[in-house]
Amino acid sequence: MTKPEEKIKKENITEIFFDFNGGKRRVRVFVPDNNGEKLPVVYMTDGQNLFFEKDCVWGCWHTIEAVEEAMKNGFGGAVIVGIDHGEEKRDNELTPAGIGAVNCPEKMEHFTAPQGELFDDFMMNTVKPYVESRFNVKTGRQNTAVCGSSSGGLQAFFAGMEHPESFCAAGVFSPAMLLYSEDDIRAYVFRKLRPEMPYMYFYTGCGDELEERIFKSTESTYDILTESGYPLDCLNEVVMLDYKHNEKAWAEIFRDFLQTFLSKTKE
Repeated sequence: MTKPEEKIKKENITEIFFDFNGGKRRVRVFVPDNNGEKLPVVYMTDGQNLFFEKDCVWGCWHTIEAVEEAMKNGFGGAVIVGIDHGEEKRDNELTPAGIGAVNCPEKMEHFTAPQGELFDDFMMNTVKPYVESRFNVKTGRQNTAVCGSSSGGLQAFFAGMEHPESFCAAGVFSPAMLLYSEDDIRAYVFRKLRPEMPYMYFYTGCGDELEERIFKSTESTYDILTESGYPLDCLNEVVMLDYKHNEKAWAEIFRDFLQTFLSKTKE
């Protein structure tokens, strides 16, 4: 395997370039000023949208400000690992085949070749081990979370279900659960359910057509989880009826998710 390339380091962010899915894939690691203390880690999809407004085409999550706010409020800091999506490959990279057959609703016909397992393997077996060996981070399930939105929220759900031994929390924002039938989601959940599962923080809005459709499929998934025997104290659903399917909404919700996760690292 080709050695990853660390190209630049600025504003407490290290850029790393890995060989992945036919090209170079950027991963950025933000480490706040913390006097050398080891910190919990959040692995995040769609890394292009996380850090700086000037770099974001669709809007910014302002994760740096969210970490600074959490530290100011006494929750402690966190390392943010932003894994860039694959541009035109994004939707397929963040759509797992293992949940079930992908049914493409109108205007979503581009979900043709699910590769979520490939992205999951890259995150779990390349990015995560590298971060844990290279950076001064806390390791272990209790100190590790995964988070994403839309297709990235679906991928975060998948990661949490596939690796409950690795993640104590998953931020599942506006997840694209509408790609699967209820029967397939139900069968997948029952297949993967184990005694210890991660805290699933679901969020949806309902402020535009797409988000309303996602809201309905997320509600159905949440009901399936509760019916399956998923631990109720590991489920949370936040609904903001006026919020649209965009980074502005996810940035606001991320602040609460981050502080919720950091609270759990201290339990």
